[in-house]
Amino acid sequence: MAEEITLREDQQEIELGSLSATSARLSRRTFLSGLGATGLIAGASPLAATAAVTAGGMQTRPAEAHTVLTVNGEQHDLGVLDPRVTLLDALRERLYLTGTKKGCDHGQCGACTVHVDGRRVNSCLTLAVMTAGKEVTTIEGLGIPTRMHPMQAAFVEHDGYQCGYCTSGQIMSAVALLKEPVGESDADVKEGLAGNICRCGAYPNIVAAFQQVRGRVKLNG
Repeated sequence: MAEEITLREDQQEIELGSLSATSARLSRRTFLSGLGATGLIAGASPLAATAAVTAGGMQTRPAEAHTVLTVNGEQHDLGVLDPRVTLLDALRERLYLTGTKKGCDHGQCGACTVHVDGRRVNSCLTLAVMTAGKEVTTIEGLGIPTRMHPMQAAFVEHDGYQCGYCTSGQIMSAVALLKEPVGESDADVKEGLAGNICRCGAYPNIVAAFQQVRGRVKLNG
C-alpha cells in the first residue's frame, strides 16, 4: 500500500514537471495571441488575404493605381480616384474645367456633352476611370475666344444660345455630328441633336449654325 502511494506521488511530480515545462514554452498570452490571429485570418477579406508579404513578414496592402486622364491634349494625374466618380465631376471638381455643365445629371439634357476619342458622350453617365488612356476633349479644348472653332463662331453669328447653359454641350454635340451620317434637311439635323435640350428654345438658330458649318466643310472638303 505504501509503495502504491509513493508511485502515485512520483507520477504526479512527473506530470507537474511536464506541465511546467510546457507553460514555459506556451504562455497564456502567447496562446491568446495565436488564437486571435487565427480568427483574423479566417475572417479576412479576399483583398487582405492576398496582400503582399514583405521580407520582414509583415502584410501590406497593394498600392492602389492612380487615374491619369488625357484632357485637351494634356495628361492629368488625379491620384487614387474613387471608381464611382463620373467624368463630369472629375472635369469640373478636379480639373476645374467648368465649361462642361451639369444639367440634369441623368443623361437626359446633354449639357455635359464632351468628346471621348472623337465621339460625343454624356460625361455625367461616364465613369472617369473608364476614360483613362483615351483622349477627352471639352469645350475648353475646342477653341478659345481669340481662336474659335468654326462651330463656336457660327453659334455666335446665328445667336444659337440665350442663357448659354446648354451651349457648350450643344456645340460639342454639333461638332461630333459633322462626322456622323445625318440627312441634309433641318429635320434630320434636329433629330441628330435631339439629345441636347435647349430650355430657351433656340433650336432654329442652332440648326442654322450647324448647316452653315456643314456647308463650309463640304465646300472646303
